[in-house]
Amino acid sequence: MDRLRMGLISAGFLGCAPVAPGTFGTLAGVFAVWILRSTEPYLAALLGLCVVLYLIGRALAPWAEETHGEDPGCFVLDEVIGYLITVAWIAPPSLFAMGVAFVLFRFFDILKPWPVRWFERLGGGDGILLDDVAAGLYGLGVMALLRYFLPGGDLWVHNGAL
Repeated sequence: MDRLRMGLISAGFLGCAPVAPGTFGTLAGVFAVWILRSTEPYLAALLGLCVVLYLIGRALAPWAEETHGEDPGCFVLDEVIGYLITVAWIAPPSLFAMGVAFVLFRFFDILKPWPVRWFERLGGGDGILLDDVAAGLYGLGVMALLRYFLPGGDLWVHNGAL
């Protein structure tokens, strides 16, 4: 049972990477978007996945903190959710958009501008999860601005190839 829980909180054990577990965990979000981007309706599928992951993360957070300490690095469901939020504006996203979203989300997750760091202080499941939701919203805002100022449909939107 612990192995199943660990697999869930670490996004298929990507969060168990010895260095940069958050960055590796975010790759699970990239993979999820890669699969979901051909789903109709994309946004509903993406947001539905965010809700499911949030509920799983919130339920498993007490176990994760009891087993691995406060806000454990291996807990990366929050990174997956934050990335999914960052790339939600563009449906379906191109590889370029997915890459830009990855960099933006990791930037805001590491920098933790206000109120991202404030959410982290909440503690428990919400503290673990909501700071990355907020970082994802920052990333989403920048993605929207970039798409507005750097138009070009094929640059941002998946055209069916790859």
